[in-house]
This record gives sequence, C-alpha cells and structure tokens, in this order.
Amino acid sequence: RTITQSSFGNRNKNNRNANEFAKVSFRGSPGINKSRGSLFWRGEGSKPGVLVLVLTWFLSLALAAPPTVRIVHSGLACNIEEERYSERVYTIREGETLELTCLVTGHPRPQIRWTKTAGSASDRFQDSSVFNETLRISNIQRHQGGRYYCKAENGLGSPAIKSIRVDVYYLDDPIVTVHQSIGEAKEQFYYERTVFLRCVANSNPPVRYSWRRGQEVLLQGSDKGVEIYEPFFTQGETKILKLKNLRPQDYANYSCIASVRNVCSIPDKMVSFRLSNKTASPSIKLLVDDPIVVNPGEAITLVCVTTGGEPAPSLTWVRSAGVLPEKTVLNGGTLTIPAITSEDAGTYSCIANNNVGNPAKKSTNIIVRALKKGRFWITPDPYHKDDNIQIGREVKISCQVEAIPSEELTFSWFKNGRPLRSSERMVITQTDPDVSPGTTNLDIIDLKFTDFGTYTCVASLKGGGISDISIDVNISSSTVPPNLTVPQEKSPLVTREGDTIELQCQVTGKPKPIILWSRADKEVAMPDGAMQTESYDGILRIVNVSREMTGTYRCQTSQYNGFNVKPREALVQLIVQYPPAVEPTFLEIRQGQGRSITMSCRVLRAYPTRVLTYEWRLGSKLLRTGQFDVQDSTEYTVSSLSRDSYGIYNCNIINEAGAGRCSFLVTGKAYAPEFYYDTYNPLWQNRPRVYSYSLQWTQMNPDAVDRILAYRLGIRQAGQQRWWEQEITVNGNIQKGELITYNLTELIKPEAYEVRLTPITRFGEGDSTIRVIKYSAPVNPHLREFHCGFEDGNICLFTQDDTDNFDWTKQSTATRDTKYTPNTGPNADRTGSKEGFYMYIETSRPRLEGEKARLVSPVFSVAPKNPYGATNTAYCFSFYYHMYGQHIGSLNVYLRLKGQTAIENPLWSSSGNKGQHWNQARVNINPPTSFQLIFEGIRGPGIEGDIAIDDVSIVEGECMKSDQPANNLRSGAVGTLAHIRLIPVIILMSVLSHQR
Repeated sequence: RTITQSSFGNRNKNNRNANEFAKVSFRGSPGINKSRGSLFWRGEGSKPGVLVLVLTWFLSLALAAPPTVRIVHSGLACNIEEERYSERVYTIREGETLELTCLVTGHPRPQIRWTKTAGSASDRFQDSSVFNETLRISNIQRHQGGRYYCKAENGLGSPAIKSIRVDVYYLDDPIVTVHQSIGEAKEQFYYERTVFLRCVANSNPPVRYSWRRGQEVLLQGSDKGVEIYEPFFTQGETKILKLKNLRPQDYANYSCIASVRNVCSIPDKMVSFRLSNKTASPSIKLLVDDPIVVNPGEAITLVCVTTGGEPAPSLTWVRSAGVLPEKTVLNGGTLTIPAITSEDAGTYSCIANNNVGNPAKKSTNIIVRALKKGRFWITPDPYHKDDNIQIGREVKISCQVEAIPSEELTFSWFKNGRPLRSSERMVITQTDPDVSPGTTNLDIIDLKFTDFGTYTCVASLKGGGISDISIDVNISSSTVPPNLTVPQEKSPLVTREGDTIELQCQVTGKPKPIILWSRADKEVAMPDGAMQTESYDGILRIVNVSREMTGTYRCQTSQYNGFNVKPREALVQLIVQYPPAVEPTFLEIRQGQGRSITMSCRVLRAYPTRVLTYEWRLGSKLLRTGQFDVQDSTEYTVSSLSRDSYGIYNCNIINEAGAGRCSFLVTGKAYAPEFYYDTYNPLWQNRPRVYSYSLQWTQMNPDAVDRILAYRLGIRQAGQQRWWEQEITVNGNIQKGELITYNLTELIKPEAYEVRLTPITRFGEGDSTIRVIKYSAPVNPHLREFHCGFEDGNICLFTQDDTDNFDWTKQSTATRDTKYTPNTGPNADRTGSKEGFYMYIETSRPRLEGEKARLVSPVFSVAPKNPYGATNTAYCFSFYYHMYGQHIGSLNVYLRLKGQTAIENPLWSSSGNKGQHWNQARVNINPPTSFQLIFEGIRGPGIEGDIAIDDVSIVEGECMKSDQPANNLRSGAVGTLAHIRLIPVIILMSVLSHQR
C-alpha cells in the first residue's frame, strides 16, 4: 500500500484552500471473508458487496468542548410529562424496571455521575450503577422515587447537570376498620349507637374511595342514615362511612373500593366487611402465669385464647425485644419455645385483631434462671489507714454474683467447710438489692488467730435447677494487699510493625487481683477497640502490632478477687518501629528517546527517623546508593533516554524496620487517543441495509513521546471474538487538539461494532482506546433522507396508534411462532433473509373482519422552502408490501400534516391477494409542513390474511420513473456475507477556524 507524499506533509505550515486535494491509493487491499473467518487480499476490480473502510484526515484546532447532558428514558414508564413547570416527570409502576440514560457530549469525554435528592444515588441503589451512563433499577420500590440528577464534567467550564423526577405509582390492599360509639342523651330516654367504617389504602397518586352496601352504591345524601366524609386530618387519604343510630337495613355487607383511576394499569382493589348485630371488638385471655420463671433447657408453652369478637379475631405473638426466636413453634394462639435459653427471655405479647375497635393485647414476662460472674473482695479495717490485715482489727469479706431472678438468690457461708452462722463477732449481712444487687458480706470483728482459714461463700437460687456458685477466700498471716511493678527490660518495649508483643506487669500479694489494662491517654481505645482489658496474669498480648499502637499503657489492680483498697498502677511504654513511608509509591513517566527525565523519591514518615539509606535500581541493576543527612528526598536523573534505559526504576529507602519503595515506570508508549463524541451527524450514507460512521478522535499528549508513526485500527461486530485490524500510516507530527476522522462505511444495520484504536511509535504500541458505535434511526431536524428496515429495537421511532383495534407486530422468519398460519404471510424479509425483520398484522383469532391496525411514523420536519421558488420540496416515499393469502383485506397509507391531527389524506391503497412475493410501492409527496405517515392494515374475512411491510424509504426528490426497476441493494451480494474492501479515496484537508 502506498500513500502519496502530499497527503500529510507540511499540514500545519500553511492554511490550505478547501479545494486542494491529496489522493491516497491502495494497491492490493485487505478484506474479510466473514463466512470462512479468514483475512484475504484482493486486487483491484474485485467483486462488489463488501465492507469498505474509507480514510479521511480532517484537521481542526481548539476542539476542547465543555460538557452537555441530556436524559433519555426507556424501560417500563407508564407516563412521561415533558417540561411540566420546567421539570420532567417520569412515572413508573412499583416493581417495574427504571432505566434512565445520560447522553453527554464534550471533549475530552466527560465523566458521568448519578445522584439523588437528599444524598448520593448510591444510598438507593448499587454503587456500580452510579458512574455508568445508564442508571438501571430493577424492581423499583416506592422509597426510590425522587429527583435523579445526571452530572457530567470534563474540567472545562461548569459541570452540566440535568434532572428528572421519578414518580413511583402503587396501590396497596385497602383495610377496613370499624369503630362503635354508644352515647346516652341526658334529657331524652334513648340510646344512640353509631358505627364508623374507616377505609385506608396506601397509594400514589392519592386514592379515591367508593362504598357499596351489598350491590347498592352509597353516595353522600343518598341515605339519611349514612354520611360519607374525609376528615381534615387524614388529608383525603381515608374515607369514612358513618352509620348513624343503626337501623336493621344497616346490617349488611359493605365493600370499599380503592382506585387510582387505572394509572400505570394499576387495577382497583376491594375489601369487604360484614356488619351484623353481633359485630364486636376482640377480647382475649392468657392461660399462663405472669411472670413465668423457668430453668434453662426447659420447654415453655404460652396459650392465648379469644373470649369474644365478631368477626373471629386473628391471633399473633410478638416480642418486645425484637423478633421471636427462630426455634419458636406457632400453632394458632399457642406459642412454644423448646430448650429455652437466657437469650429467649423477655416480654411476649398476644395480640388479637378483627379490625373492629382497638386490638386486644395481653402480655407475660418470661424469666430464665441464671447465676454468673462470682467475685469477691477483702476490705481491711475501714477505721484505720492501713491496707493490711491485722490481729485485733476488723476485716470484711464481700461476695457478689449476678442472679436472675434476684429475689430467689440466697447465700450460705462456710469456714473450712463447716457452715457458718451470724454471731456477734461473725456478722453476715446481705446488701440492699437497690444499692449493690447480689452481694453478701461477712464482717469479722476483732480478728483473732483462730479466725484464720478458708471462708467459702455459696450462691444458689431457691427454685433450683441451676448449679451453685462457690467462692473461696483465704484469710491468713500471708494475706497481703497487692503491689505492681514492671520488669526493667519490659519498658520501654521496642518492637516492629506486624510483630506480636507482650506487655507485662508483675503483681504480688495474696490473693492476686485481676489486672486492668488501658491506655494512659484515657480517650484512646485499646488495640481490640475496648477502653479497658482484663488480665488474670498481668500480661497484655497484642497481635499484629501497628504504628498507631505506639504509646504508654497503664496497668492497675481491680478490687475484684483482691483487696478493696486504692488501686495500684504502673506504666509501660511501647515503641513500634516501621519502615519508611514514601511517595510516590508508583509513577509512570512517558518520554521519547534522547530526552532527559528526573525521578524523585521523598520520605513521609519513618521510625527510627534517621540512619536512613537509599539505593536506586533499574530492574536488578544497582545504579546508586547513599545515606540521608538532613534532606528527606533523593533524586535520580537520566540525561538521555535510550531503548536500554526504559524500564522500572526502584528507589528503596531503608531503616532498621525495613524498606519503603518508590517505583517509576519509564516508557516510550504513546498515550491513548480520545474519541470525539461531538461529531455532527456521525451516521451518513444511511441506505436501507447499511450505514456509515464518521469516527473522530484526538491524540492525548502527542508531544510527550516519539512521533506517532501509525494507528492500528481494529473492528469487530459486537458479540464476536475476532478483531479485524488495519494499520494507518501517519506522515508528519500530530498536533495537540488536532481532530482526525476515519469513515467506516458499509456497516450492516442494525449491528453495533467495537472499534479499537492503538497509536504506534518507534518504541512500539501505545495505549489502546475502545468504543462501541451503534446504529440508531436518525431523528432529522430537516428531512433529507430516511430509511427503515425495522431492524433496530425502536422500529425507527414508529408507534402504534391508540385508536385502532390491534397492533402491528415486528417479526422475522427465524423468530416467528412455530404455530404460525400457513398459506399467508412472508417466508423471509424483503431481502430474502430469514433473520431480517419486517412489520405485519396477525389476522388469526380473536381478530374479526374489518378490524384495523395502524402504525404511525415519527414526525418528519421538511426542508425550508426555497425563497426564490413557489413550490414545496418533493419527496419520494416508497415501501415494500407483502399481501399473500386467500383472505387478504386492505392496506392503506395516509398522510397526516402538522396542525391537522383530525385530517388524514389518503395516499395509497391496495386490496386482495398479490401473491407470495414482495412488491414495491412509490408515491411522490409534496408536504408543505411537518408530516407523519400512517400504515393501516384491515383484516379480511378469514385467518389467511396476514399483511406485511418492510424497507420504508423517504428520499428528497421525485421518484424514478415507474418503468425503471427498483434498486435492490443486496441483489448482488453473495448470500449474507460481509466483506471489507479498500478503494481509492480522496483526502480532504482543511482547518476549521471556529469552535463547535
């Protein structure tokens, strides 16, 4: 392949006239044989029917464009109100799928973020959706309604923000509650019994209620004994039916119908209630004691029975402290808890409800016996300032446990195994439960040698079933208060990050108390997150030490299991060494050969902070070593890059605890190109079966590395694995902001394609950029050309008419129902493809003769009138139709002009069987204003009457003469194969002086 020198040389030295052209010729071009999956070469003059890649270079400076944004909706909306009071409202039914797409333009490509009023959108749905163009919420719920914002920013100007309000519609089942009032008039001898029926249903939009008595519709004023009103405080959400001074006819079936007027196809919902002279609010009785005290492991059964209420109340059990235990067995009003534990204790309530009056509620408290946490402490004579036990003075032994229930707790005292009873010198007391629950004291007055021994306090529960707790306390001449010391070698304690360390406080005394560890700074938590940690041996063990644990720790004695004296305490200092923290930990440097670079590595923090050394390496090769003095950084410079000097440079900064590393990837790779998304009308040559796409991009930082020699362009159809690639040679330097255009033609509708673009320098391949190009039916500001083969998902923006009897159906032969009616309808689309789509009317049952299906085109805006001519613009409207079957009805086409909604001008019509083939119709139209086309299919006398249409086309200019054959664009194609062909093209070079 050759490219003439004039194609790219000196592109930016002079402004060229737009009429200058430079030719590119390709000799022997690559192509793709889709059926064989192979790359082939073909010379000039090869077959037609191929995919053509046309290369056009187009220059423009100052391409940077601030972002713009637009929100489009899809999914299952049931109503969209555009620009209502300057806002857009998207209405959707609860449980459907919300799908909003944020369409952005701008260069560089803007970043997108979805947010929601009163917080980030991530509060409401998955984080993975927040930064995508499409926001998708499956099974949307009512709380997810609100205003959604799409924000796009690319660093140029202010961010672009658009919003849309999502309104979630729903209707819950209505509930009827009944309330009665019986009042006595003081001066008259009669009783008035009034009944209120209240109907409530949660909904959006607000619900409307209606009442029926039997089959009779009740309206305000229709019955003097009935009032229907909406109390002010309910804001119209509750409808109350008041029956004054009940009469015999008021005993009946009442129905409340809740309706939201079928919005979003939400059906009305109804609830019924039978009012009789026996109607009464519920009453219940619990067949259990309150409270219920049980032992762990026992099974407990609670029985709740109704004693009144009409209609029969429903019974439910609830627990005040949360949900019922998982092992709970419910059988009507009976609740059983097998093998009960302390966690199952609490208040259980039985609730009866029949929507008459207030629910009835009865509760009982379940108490599970337990004894735990036995502790003791010794208090020397409180009247002397001495912490030691001395003969002739008083000493008190205290014993404490946690007991449930506390009123069943009893204590027994023993000395050397023999029961001990209270006396004048041995005073046994039990502390007031309100002051210190579960505590007993033994006061020994005037201590003697004969009082030395082992005292045992035994705690038990009167109900039994729980093991006793026994606590032994030894009183002797060796019973001394505690003392705390820290071994000399244990403070300060130096360790390294990640190690396991033990902090130690030695405790002496008898008995040895529990040691409490905490941070000297009382506001700082311990490594396990608690403010205080207990230790029985005085050792605090810390696993996986981190630098945040450096500091001073306090150990102190507790009063438990020891002397009730002023706590003893000691301090331990912990020093955690850690390797240097450096920046940058990783940095990529891109630079061309022959240029210089400087890399710098800085120390942020380290312990120890000095005696730091450094070493620079390229791979495993040592480049330089040194030691820090007063500086906190080190640099390394490469004066002239060569191919051998590219690679990963590591700077290791080292202290006693380890090393910190700065890594620098030095490369000559080119930066990725940036696709340009502001291309005006990227779709062109929009023919019936193929389309073309103008792919545009700029090169990111083109001067950062060596000159870009070429681009490698890869393209593949979406969903396929293999890439087809071609190299595009570049002559000369690419300037920053220069716009490059590459036209892809003969792309098959409606397929999407992945395009990959990779810059190439003498270093090698650079970073790639991938984007997807999609076909969408053009929405034209002024009609020039329109083609629709019904291949895309939105059927070219055609819509079904709401006034007809049934709808047109999109179908292909490959996807049609296997039970289709034979002897009617097409067996392929207009091109003969089994996979191609078309629109047709299905005339099988339940369709009746004369029923109509109408398909309406989008609105077409015609080109402005010629100011020097009097005639309107002429268009050729053509389409293919298929009318085969013995029961074929009629196919009509109408022209609807803007401003004349009620007037449809007949344009074309045909009836009866036309044979098993496609026919083309052409009509010249001269619309004076915007217009729509309407296809109307009418069902014939039987089921063999399917009518189909395909390949609708509107082209500016009059139709060709009727004796000229229609141009079948695929008639020369080889099957359904797609090819790539390179043909001679013209390169247009110009500079746009304005910014889009």
